[in-house]
Amino acid sequence: MPNAMFRPTPAAGAGLPLAAPDAILASHARSADFGLRSHERADLPPLAAADLAEAMGRNALLFDHARPVMETLYAQIAGTQSLVLLTDADGVILHALGDDDFLGRADRVALKPGAAWSERCRGTNAIGTALALQQAVQVNGSQHYLQANHFLTCSCAPILDPRGQVLGALDVSGDERTRSAHTLALVRMSSQMVENHLFDQVYEDALRLRFHARPEFLGTLMEGLAAFTPDGRFLAANRSAQFQLGLSTAALEAHTFGSLFGLPVSQALAQARQGPAALMRLHLPGGVAVSARVEWQPRTASLAMPPEAPPATPVAERGRESGGPRFSGLRYLDTGDAQLAQVLARVGKVLGQDVPVLILGETGTGKEWLARAIHHDSPRRNGPFVAVNCAAIPETLIESELFGYEEGAFTGARRKGNPGRILQANGGTLFLDEIGDMPLAMQARLLRVLQERSVAPLGSGRQVPVDVAVVCATHRNLRTMMAEGRFRDDLYWRLNGLVARLPPLRERSDLAVVVQRLLQTQQSEAGLADAPPLAPQTLALLRHHAWPGNLRQLASVLRTAALMARGEAQILPEHLPEDFMDDLQAHAADGGGGSVASPNRPAPSTATLEALERAALEQAMATHGGNVSAVARALGLSRNAVYRRLRRQG
Repeated sequence: MPNAMFRPTPAAGAGLPLAAPDAILASHARSADFGLRSHERADLPPLAAADLAEAMGRNALLFDHARPVMETLYAQIAGTQSLVLLTDADGVILHALGDDDFLGRADRVALKPGAAWSERCRGTNAIGTALALQQAVQVNGSQHYLQANHFLTCSCAPILDPRGQVLGALDVSGDERTRSAHTLALVRMSSQMVENHLFDQVYEDALRLRFHARPEFLGTLMEGLAAFTPDGRFLAANRSAQFQLGLSTAALEAHTFGSLFGLPVSQALAQARQGPAALMRLHLPGGVAVSARVEWQPRTASLAMPPEAPPATPVAERGRESGGPRFSGLRYLDTGDAQLAQVLARVGKVLGQDVPVLILGETGTGKEWLARAIHHDSPRRNGPFVAVNCAAIPETLIESELFGYEEGAFTGARRKGNPGRILQANGGTLFLDEIGDMPLAMQARLLRVLQERSVAPLGSGRQVPVDVAVVCATHRNLRTMMAEGRFRDDLYWRLNGLVARLPPLRERSDLAVVVQRLLQTQQSEAGLADAPPLAPQTLALLRHHAWPGNLRQLASVLRTAALMARGEAQILPEHLPEDFMDDLQAHAADGGGGSVASPNRPAPSTATLEALERAALEQAMATHGGNVSAVARALGLSRNAVYRRLRRQG
């Protein structure tokens, strides 16, 4: 029987959607229907390490965007005997951050990575109930169905993708005696922050609109986000945008930029060229006036472009430069590492030969940059480059996104249909990122398209000829997936024309050049023209990091450091993000265990904070000829502090 002994729920105060008694009763009824007994423990074993690693791989995009938000959220609740948890769409915990004094009690009820917390597994609880209702809830004490969980207070909010599909959930669980009505508000805001970050990445190539009736709310979690194609077709909107527009995603599918705002999309494109700081005035369908920022910057292979390289322009619009040598994306990606140079040389030999390229490498190693460079150097460079992230598109939508559909093919289809990504790439290059995440049924359809060089949109009996060069990428082991029956052998051999394996950043010898190129790119593309150069001692710290996130992580660290160092002469160690320094300190505390020695980083036995400080001080002394005053300015220390360190280090 459902447990009806509830403690009173605290007042919401600010209108927080705490779980209402009726919602709890309904959840308890579902828990009983699942066969759970409130007085028994749910002794379900967590996922094995291999299965958890696979779940993490499936949810890599979610984890990448949620982790920094989780760290910020944890900083706000630290010391409250609580855990911050990230789950997948099935309620399986992927990642946890928590107070040491609470970890033991949490471990007893399996609040740890690999444990499943759906209602079917654990009965009424914030994670399972939030996922079941697809809304934020707080479950306190005896509101939990299982008596073993009555010591908990849990606040959870689901995380939705830009199409409204549940990706996972963000939860704070703690001791019921320390519960706060404000925790749910923090969790909801953090969940929305993750959703907005995902929105920006999934639609970074699209025309993006940020709007609100109050201009001071632009750039905050209150702003509406909407994405359109350059010809004005609606793509997606976040929750705030749907609320302001008064339309659901399904209803918005029938609209264009013009039908929503009464202006041609060309006016928005012209506004975007003025830069993101410029505001335009729009009127929503209900007549409300809003202030809006318009962003549109199609991605290009600009990571390795030096300042003298031609300015980036949309790939589909590029023609051959008139006069002078032609820009070579592969040549500019060559930053001096021998492994990478060998990969680029092999790729260069198959350009224009209709040989499919399969790019392998860890997350963040630059697989898409290489794909764009391949397109840029190929005879197809005047055609479109269409990138599809197979892991980012919901499984229910990937077929229509790839292959397109005719008008009226299904409920919610756009009135004029959709050509699909494959046809959009006709005459150019189709880049299928994270091909290992493509469902088996779609693998069969893709193989047929590649073999027959034609595609049949959903709802159509006709085959449309298509001419595309195919470049694929994945961080997965496709051969293992083939052996397990999760990836088609015939598709693998069709895509496996040339394998280009990108080395992880920790194994490369060109860190200094990569750092310089990234800073140059950020200065030109992100308005950081006044960003200072990297100090030698800061580069020394970067060399000692393992870089699990590879180039993507390095770019993020440099972007933050450059912003922190604005107005300074150099980027100093104090400007590096705190989590980066925490990683270095943790690495030193465990003696460098588990790390990999590389050309960028010394052997683990020397990687201690004392050794790093000594190396930075020695390098600064050598750079400034032993001038202590100059060394003090470069390191951001006082002269006395430098003298103390010199005496301590002999």
